[in-house]
Amino acid sequence: MPHQFPTLSDFPPLKNDLLLRAARGEKTERAPVWIMRQAGRYLPEFREVRKSHEFFEVCRTPDLATEVTLQPIRRFSGLLDASIIFSDILVVPQAMGMEVLMTPGPDFPDPLRTPADVDKLNKTVDVEKELGYVFSAITQTRMALDGQVPLIGFCGAPWTLFAYMVEGGGTKTFQKVKTWIFKYPEESKALLLRIADVCVDFLVGQVKAGAQLLQVFDSWAGELSPHDFDLFSRPSLVHISTNVRKRLAAENLPSTPITLFAKGANYALASLAESAGYDTLGLDWQIDPAEARRLVKGKVALQGNMDPNVLYGGRDAIESAVKRMCEGFAVDGSTKAWIANLGHGITPEVNPEDAKWFFECVQKYSRR
Repeated sequence: MPHQFPTLSDFPPLKNDLLLRAARGEKTERAPVWIMRQAGRYLPEFREVRKSHEFFEVCRTPDLATEVTLQPIRRFSGLLDASIIFSDILVVPQAMGMEVLMTPGPDFPDPLRTPADVDKLNKTVDVEKELGYVFSAITQTRMALDGQVPLIGFCGAPWTLFAYMVEGGGTKTFQKVKTWIFKYPEESKALLLRIADVCVDFLVGQVKAGAQLLQVFDSWAGELSPHDFDLFSRPSLVHISTNVRKRLAAENLPSTPITLFAKGANYALASLAESAGYDTLGLDWQIDPAEARRLVKGKVALQGNMDPNVLYGGRDAIESAVKRMCEGFAVDGSTKAWIANLGHGITPEVNPEDAKWFFECVQKYSRR
């Protein structure tokens, strides 16, 4: 049954818009803060849900996805400034006709081995039919949040999804997918844009369902050289930002900030800020905040970027790193156009109390 999209007036009014103001480049009284993978394995209440439900079952069941999305909001009440829908970037390859398992990491039993295998993908993808469960979860979560914080929707970037679809799972060498791009460059570009079109439909659907900010995760961007990033990843990223904005305007949907997290591609920060069409660029921990500010020249907001492993270092180490991060992102002594976050997702063994201390330190040291 197709998802019944709500109207904007159906939703409770938003009480905390710090995230949206920061993403639009405004000065804020303090930095909004959330963390990637904040609904996940580091929370005991999430692990309880997973004891009786398979990973993708949680993604596909709106009641379960809503519950785990709300878990960190409840646990860290008043400390988080955003919620991100519980889902996975690999729902897009699934919608395109590929089988994806979690065993426990991503596993594609039948990956794309040659360009001829692309014929096995669905010729067209009806995102409302294939991914309506995500839209239902977003609408349900937005209602359940009752305006406490904005709700983030997301997708994987085409290059990252393409890498999984060809490699068949995680990889350290990227040998198979790089064989594709170097041996079959035109076929690779065509598939990347085909994935991008599905991402556009998916992101627009998420806004229709109630998402208030969007994020595109290019987790494997750093595996490409600057030349190859420009050839194989950037065009699809620009395609997404350009067409999502066109569609939102054409369908009279809210103008929604979009974040790009191109992990490992700090060499591209200046050019992405100049012309990629994103409101916010996420940063990994391998760049100094002040240097990132210098490179983007105020053209975009920034998000990041503490090393997630600092969360294992104890309260003093966390406080010191947060204080340094806040000082690095400050503009003329004030907090502007910055969303505090980790430089990648929180990892499973982190003590939730240490995550809480991170949020408390951000609130303390980013007030200016």
